[in-house]
Amino acid sequence: MTELSREAQVMRTFGTLADTLVVGYDVVDLLQTLVDTCKDLLNTTAAGILLADDLGYLEVVASTSEANSLVELLQLGAEVGPSASSYATGQLLEADNLTAPGDWPEFRRDAVRHGFLSVTVFPLRLRDTTIGTLTIFGDSAEAMSESDQLAARAFADVATIGILHERTLRESTAIREQLQHALGSRIVIEQAKGMVAHLKGITVDEAFELIRSYARSHRLGIGAVASRVVDRSLTL
Repeated sequence: MTELSREAQVMRTFGTLADTLVVGYDVVDLLQTLVDTCKDLLNTTAAGILLADDLGYLEVVASTSEANSLVELLQLGAEVGPSASSYATGQLLEADNLTAPGDWPEFRRDAVRHGFLSVTVFPLRLRDTTIGTLTIFGDSAEAMSESDQLAARAFADVATIGILHERTLRESTAIREQLQHALGSRIVIEQAKGMVAHLKGITVDEAFELIRSYARSHRLGIGAVASRVVDRSLTL
């Protein structure tokens, strides 16, 4: 992909995302689009978004793969890795060679074991409030390019704006409800993945792809499709 065509696709993505920020938009769909875009358009291998719950614990809300290896690695990073540190400090954190000694040794070992050699974490931050992180993995021991970092930073800002859409920092109740909605949708998606995987005898990652494909082809939200799968009004 040429630099010009990539920039055009990035700009087209921002236009699409702007169109989604309307009344009734689905937070989970917005975040899923963002992580998929990071993988498709940036020089990255995998990405995930984590949001803090009411108690301040980070939980995976969207990821480029639903394979247990990635989800568990993201969750490990939220507990003893760079995502936890970025969330706590509100600062961008990066490690361009995870095979080298450094912070988060347990996370480094697990990331390398799954084929990831670099990680960059962008805080989802608005002013002094940080609500989560965008975590991006690479399969080479190199830092993200400046252009990729700028694009990813912009995606993180869009995610933050989307969650805090047209709300001031004083509206903490509304913010918490939005976060809880996203986390609640994630639980339903997990249930739907398990049901589809069990019924079809496939992996949870393949089950998620079926759910996502159905949602896209029918112009529905992933959460809405998952809810229908769980209540058995839809069979994939």
